[in-house]
Amino acid sequence: MLRYNVRIAIKSLRRNPVLTAVIIGGIALGICASTTFTTVRHMFARDPLPGKSANLFYVRMDNWDPHTPYPTTPNAPGLPIPPQISYRDAMALMRSNIPLRQTAGFTGAMTVYPDPRVARPSTEAIRLCFSDFFTMFKVPFAYGGPWDKRADAKAEQVVVIDDATNQKLFGGINSVGKRVRIEDREFTVVGVLQPWRPFIRMYDLNGLFVAPPEPVYMPFSLTPSMQIRTSGNSDGWKSAGNTFADFLNSDTDWVQFWVELRSPAEAEQYRRFVDDYVLEEKKHGRFPRPMMNRVTTMQDLMVESGVIVPQVTAMAAISVLFLAICALNLTGLLLAKFLARAPEVSVRRALGATRVDVFLQHITECELVGLAGGVLGMLLSIGAMRLIGKLITATSVIALDSEMILAALFLSLGAGLLAGLYPAWRICSVQPAVQLKI
Repeated sequence: MLRYNVRIAIKSLRRNPVLTAVIIGGIALGICASTTFTTVRHMFARDPLPGKSANLFYVRMDNWDPHTPYPTTPNAPGLPIPPQISYRDAMALMRSNIPLRQTAGFTGAMTVYPDPRVARPSTEAIRLCFSDFFTMFKVPFAYGGPWDKRADAKAEQVVVIDDATNQKLFGGINSVGKRVRIEDREFTVVGVLQPWRPFIRMYDLNGLFVAPPEPVYMPFSLTPSMQIRTSGNSDGWKSAGNTFADFLNSDTDWVQFWVELRSPAEAEQYRRFVDDYVLEEKKHGRFPRPMMNRVTTMQDLMVESGVIVPQVTAMAAISVLFLAICALNLTGLLLAKFLARAPEVSVRRALGATRVDVFLQHITECELVGLAGGVLGMLLSIGAMRLIGKLITATSVIALDSEMILAALFLSLGAGLLAGLYPAWRICSVQPAVQLKI
């Protein structure tokens, strides 16, 4: 029966191609808008590390001015607490043996000197971190892997580079073991990443969190000897001193700190460790404000950091309403089209077709129109998402995944049903005797 209804519906749509194109175009426009904005929201709201993010915790401690809380603004939502911690506190927390894995991190800007025959020197963003970083955030490797704990402890001159840097410096080959000069030092490549572009830079939500990952990674322990300063955000309420050693020992906050904890009990144990550390530091005149420490899951941190802004949610809701309006506006066209077939339908009724048969035939036609509009709308939305992606991130990283494709198909079927429900009911309610003049 379904095959028969589909065949009849296709014949009906071919009779008036202009009207069919208008109806499909109307639904496609609504699907394009709804799919685009719901996908953008989905990209911001989805779990960046499924199965892992619930065990990753971000650490913050309030070492701010005793007379004034850390400032917050509508453009920088969150708690009145510095979003990062100081270098000295990060190094102290690294001594804990509670977490399964842990890493401090920040981004610095350094000059990379490739072979002069290959490329010119360039200033690159380089992430300083511990070896656990790569496992904690599921960073994929094409060649080699992270440096080991010994490299962390001894501040060895090793680096991990991304795929684009490997293409630029070494032509894309397996470059593990090769050397690259950064500033005035020679570094050994121990790992090369696969192409990796998460939509949200989940390990650093400070500043532009949709920025691409850094192209180069090196051990955090090189910070003092190379005197590397952050190129990202830093906060301080008092002087950081004159020397680099003073800066490292100051209360300036510029380091992100993550831990991986295996259970709620372990998370509670780690929170007590952080509280005990701050209480001990208070005895030495630090942390003058009332104690406010936070060990926050990744998903909660994304909410606090305003990754999902209300405007995006509002636009997604409005776009779905726009689709509903498009579908309702097409009801009149479908009603006129179906009622023009009243004599034909009356003949079918006289030959034994029931009202349900007639209703299902016309609903099938509406759903075919909805599916056709949905496919066209998804194609249009791909172009729209590419444009939005370039405006947001300078790259086309917003894309339809399987979940959003299914959602778009569901909205297409819903739009077809909404547009055709009343016209299909009206045509199946026509009295055959009136049309056949019996």
